[in-house]
Amino acid sequence: MKKYFKYIALILVGTVISCREEVKKPKVSYDVSNKVSIAKTDTTQIEIADLPIQMEGTNYLIHPVGDLRVFERGSKARYGSSSVNDVSFTISNLGEYEITGYLQNLKFQKVDSDSIRPLSDKPVLILTATYLKTVADKTHNNVMVYTLTDSDTNKDGKIDTSDIKTLYLSDISGENFTKVSADLEELVDWNLIESKNRLYFRTIEDTNQNGQFDKNDVLHYNYIDLASKKWEVKSYKPI
Repeated sequence: MKKYFKYIALILVGTVISCREEVKKPKVSYDVSNKVSIAKTDTTQIEIADLPIQMEGTNYLIHPVGDLRVFERGSKARYGSSSVNDVSFTISNLGEYEITGYLQNLKFQKVDSDSIRPLSDKPVLILTATYLKTVADKTHNNVMVYTLTDSDTNKDGKIDTSDIKTLYLSDISGENFTKVSADLEELVDWNLIESKNRLYFRTIEDTNQNGQFDKNDVLHYNYIDLASKKWEVKSYKPI
């Protein structure tokens, strides 16, 4: 019996050690050309949309689009509380001028039109979509800011939060959908400085190409003048 418990203890210790030694999944997987791949759309998922949202002072409705989420009995939805038989029909949350969720797309509709157009025609995972109302009030430039993943950077066959997060801008109509962070650079954070109408953001580059973003990599500091009609990314060096 003592030998049996000793054997079990050795298995448990081995399991703990193997878990500790498990290598963290990389965010970037490099090939010879250092290019990232675009994942195919998962046709097995059921696509649904939340009810439309209209940002204050705008003439457009925004329809959040995502996958129907089914939960094991007893689990809770990450976003929203509406559920029927462990199926959540709520795919987004609305804060003050911000939509959050795990969204496959956003679709835009002018209030006096029945036409609805998608934000992106390629697979993406949208995490946040923020309307910069203070900028619109001052400059009349109606800008949306998005944090999302747009490529299968770790080459696991899908686009999810394990891939690189990027920064995009668009007009309130969903047009001029533009990537402003550099390819293969992870978005760290962004901040709006209202007094200057500037969007500041930081990215980190995997300079040693180990697939991770760590202290040995390089931070890049950038800003965009949102008062200008042209979104030009400018770098600056605070250190």
